[in-house]
Amino acid sequence: MEHVFDDLSGSVSLSWVGDSTGVILVLTTFHVPLVIMTFGQSKLYRSEDYGKNFKDITNLINNTFIRTEFGMAIGPENSGKVILTAEVSGGSRGGRIFRSSDFAKNFVQTDLPFHPLTQMMYSPQNSDYLLALSTENGLWVSKNFGGKWEEIHKAVCLAKWGSENIIFFTTYVNGSCKADLGALELWRTSDLGKSFKTIGVKIYSFGLGGRFLFASVMADKDTTRRIHVSTDQGDTWSMAQLPSVGQEQFYSILAANDDMVFMHVDEPGDTGFGTIFTSDDRGIVYSKSLDRHLYTTTGGETDFTNVTSLRGVYITSMLSEDNSIQTMITFDQGGRWTHLRKPENSKCDATAKNKNECSLHIHASYSISQKLNVPMAPLSEPNAVGIVIAHGSVGDAISVMVPDVYISDDGGYSWARMLEGPHYYTILDSGGIIVAIEHSSHPINVIKFSTDEGQCWQSYTFTREPIYFTGLASEPGARSMNISIWGFTESFLTRQWVSYTIDFKDILERNCEEKDYTIWLAHSTDPGGYEDGCILGYKEQYLRLRKSSVCQNGRDYVVTKQPSICPCSLEDFLCDFGYYRPENDSKCVEQPELKGHDLEFCLYGREEHLTTNGYRKIPGDRCQGGVNPVREVKDLKKKCTSNFLSPEKQNSKSNSVPIILAIVGLMLVTVVAGVLIVKKYVCGGRFLVHRYSVLQQHAEANGVDGVDALDTASHTNKSGYHDDSDEGNEMEFKGSVSLAHSSVPYMVPAPGHLPPPASTLTRTRQFSKHLHLHYVIGTSQCPVKGPRNHTGVYCLGSPCVTSSATGSLQSSDLFGHAGAAYGARGGFLRCRTGLEPLL
Repeated sequence: MEHVFDDLSGSVSLSWVGDSTGVILVLTTFHVPLVIMTFGQSKLYRSEDYGKNFKDITNLINNTFIRTEFGMAIGPENSGKVILTAEVSGGSRGGRIFRSSDFAKNFVQTDLPFHPLTQMMYSPQNSDYLLALSTENGLWVSKNFGGKWEEIHKAVCLAKWGSENIIFFTTYVNGSCKADLGALELWRTSDLGKSFKTIGVKIYSFGLGGRFLFASVMADKDTTRRIHVSTDQGDTWSMAQLPSVGQEQFYSILAANDDMVFMHVDEPGDTGFGTIFTSDDRGIVYSKSLDRHLYTTTGGETDFTNVTSLRGVYITSMLSEDNSIQTMITFDQGGRWTHLRKPENSKCDATAKNKNECSLHIHASYSISQKLNVPMAPLSEPNAVGIVIAHGSVGDAISVMVPDVYISDDGGYSWARMLEGPHYYTILDSGGIIVAIEHSSHPINVIKFSTDEGQCWQSYTFTREPIYFTGLASEPGARSMNISIWGFTESFLTRQWVSYTIDFKDILERNCEEKDYTIWLAHSTDPGGYEDGCILGYKEQYLRLRKSSVCQNGRDYVVTKQPSICPCSLEDFLCDFGYYRPENDSKCVEQPELKGHDLEFCLYGREEHLTTNGYRKIPGDRCQGGVNPVREVKDLKKKCTSNFLSPEKQNSKSNSVPIILAIVGLMLVTVVAGVLIVKKYVCGGRFLVHRYSVLQQHAEANGVDGVDALDTASHTNKSGYHDDSDEGNEMEFKGSVSLAHSSVPYMVPAPGHLPPPASTLTRTRQFSKHLHLHYVIGTSQCPVKGPRNHTGVYCLGSPCVTSSATGSLQSSDLFGHAGAAYGARGGFLRCRTGLEPLL
């Protein structure tokens, strides 16, 4: 279904309203920034049939110009609430919003008593409760969906909703958020501003993850920071057993749930890497999980990805000793990391020393930031069990050569090359359909799809007249059967936005039946073995759609699984505090620097002694019986400093701990500097290997003055799409969307050399892209499974060359862990990371 927008605007944003409602809002904007204000116009369109038809409803917002940087604030779940923030003149008393509570059928105009600095934040528990920061650093609350507002506190830097409608925020006492960084106070209100409690002082930043509240706190009379953790909304705190960090270092919560935390601790010296630690179920005691984890200096890029289609699986990149970047995967929630297997239908590339021994390396956020020809980050969906799609290269390290698209149907254990050359892709019908479009610099009119998890591909011509492709958009959650292809047509003086919506219900007419599903054992590596499939203490059997079945799961499809408990083995244990696993070794050994020392740590103000054989159970592991390594924690009945947060401790004398930490930090800086010098002048390079290069970077923790650029992963689930076709415009989106653009020529970097990474969390960058490639697609060896108007079927591993295509470079960023990517046509891109938070 084609829809042409009679609209010459340079920017388009798209959002889904509600789940399974079919309602989509599209906001187009054209604006010209002037010295004191912005002049522009907006148009608002609404669809009730998943994008097949749109109606212009601009009159409902009084033809008002809507601020594109705030986008469309969509309410949680199926509340039907929408907020649009208008652009107003600088001399006005306050801002203006348009509110809808009936899925954008009607809007109410409301004038605000303040100018908003951020988008309105909905309470996860009650969509009538709204939170906003003003340009004057005031914290405002509404209890009736924005009808009335009340300023509950001034001098606020960062605010977040917690559970049970609790609000956490930091406030400055003296000058400003930036000036008081490290001296902020953390406050809490449980009654929407009627009363307050100071729950921390000397705060640098804070964040939420799972049931944990984190604070990065300045140590007493020191320039180092320590992570503090609370599980009772900030009433009590404990200092996390993690290394302290200095001014140019950072912490980052890579992932957190109710059971445990993945924490990245930056190495000193702008190295571009750090260490991943995993916590116990209290978030206090941490064990080393992965060394040399790639994470560019303060707020840069990391490839850390949660594979949501199979529990316990995470993928990330590490920086090897020769500065090449290698992909690592864990199947047991960080207990052990390993390289990805080489796909059977691929050959080792030029980076491999041994052409018979290499592994798959995944392109993710860092490759995208370095302007490699990677249009999308890895993609997985919870209801598409086992499926992971990603761009990658096969060799000894990530390569600068043109990547192919690879797929895993077992959560990352095995891989196959799915498509040759870069593509945009998305998952529909809970994995029953995979859709892809070539990354081309030329107008396109063909979309590919697969009904057998990427083994065979059919192509479909969706329009006679090719369009400049700008994005694939599907409803978040991967349950929809609809896909929208966005782009524009261009003539001598005009450009028009156009969308094509394909409903695969018209192609896959049959509903799946019981015979279409088969039993699949997750994490199976030893078929027939008693412990085969045991991960985190239990195994799971799933009902999965057979690859040979061509039918639709449907929107009501629910993943069916049967768990069973396993006996405990060493695989169910992490290395304990003070221990680590050497590479390619399953046993935990004591850290050399701790040999002969008592393992003691401070918990809730009391010193505790740890007796251990080197193992502790992985948080959330359900195993019973079997192996049970000795582990005992004794209360030494001695008082100790378990946190630096209490106000009464601000003037206390510092003990020796900060001094020791400072000395150790200084020694580490010296050692790392020495190693870097040796590497720089002694070690040689490797041909075609994607290497990490560093400049002296000094980044701020806050992307905006006074506002921490922190968002929890749960906040990234809202669906949205934003695309610009004009240079100089910003673009931003959330959800299951992939975008493409091409413009000025892009010069391929010399072998082994890439531009240095960006250094801040939020910044604007100019992208240029246009890289041609040539690849071949095999002849059909699979039966055509669709209607006659499909133009072809492509199968993996075919020996015959029948066609070729071109592609272009796309710059994009991982937003959260949804696998979404975005870019701009020769324009500016505001980059953000969905990892929560930088502390």
